[in-house]
Amino acid sequence: MSIYLSGLLWVAGAAAVAGFGAYLIRRLGSAEGTVENNDAAGQVFTLVGGLQAVLVAFVLISLFDDAAAAEDGSYTEADSIVAAVWAAEAFPDQTQAEITDQARRYALTVIDEEWPRMREGAEVSDQGWQELSDLRSLVSGAPASDEWSIDQKNEASDQLWAAYQARQDRLNTAAGGGVNPVVWFALVAGAVMSLGLPLLFGGPRPATHIVIVATLAATMTLLLFATYQLQNPYGGSAEVDPTAFVAALDRLR
Repeated sequence: MSIYLSGLLWVAGAAAVAGFGAYLIRRLGSAEGTVENNDAAGQVFTLVGGLQAVLVAFVLISLFDDAAAAEDGSYTEADSIVAAVWAAEAFPDQTQAEITDQARRYALTVIDEEWPRMREGAEVSDQGWQELSDLRSLVSGAPASDEWSIDQKNEASDQLWAAYQARQDRLNTAAGGGVNPVVWFALVAGAVMSLGLPLLFGGPRPATHIVIVATLAATMTLLLFATYQLQNPYGGSAEVDPTAFVAALDRLR
């Protein structure tokens, strides 16, 4: 199902349920004292709704930043691998070819093996680590007899270290990403309380009250749905893809 259709169904469903609940309260409940409750309920709603808005904004901004950092990190990792291969041009042809082939294998592993598992939130195997270690061993064992080749060897080693750090950050984000369960509890509980308070409001126009409650429920559901979709930067609506490694693989060819 399309993410847009899924989101629309959640938002419309929440609005319909909340609107129907408001209708039942106005239809079956006692209207006595409801108008007088508006001031007190409105003050509490301002406090609860304000805190909920701040929390949701903080979480969403944090998730957006994580998605942007994940995309930047993928380019850092892929570009560092390419830079290491380019630095290896100072080595003998045989060594250079071995390093290039190993870099290609690593990029293919990231694209074909690791990225689908990260998208699903599954654990990534150690194959990529082994291939990166083999690449480091090839660079470390490359012959360097003059100052130029020694400098290029150091440059390749530095680039592989940058790739190692970016890879570790990528796997940490994939394994530990998402919203903490305690934060999820606060988000959902805050949404329920923010929605429950307007049900205490009263007035001469029930239709207006129902529309207000339904709109608030739709807004709360939309924000929670967006939060859920942005939990995993490599899946959901964010879905950072391996474009950086695809481009790196093209350069290595």
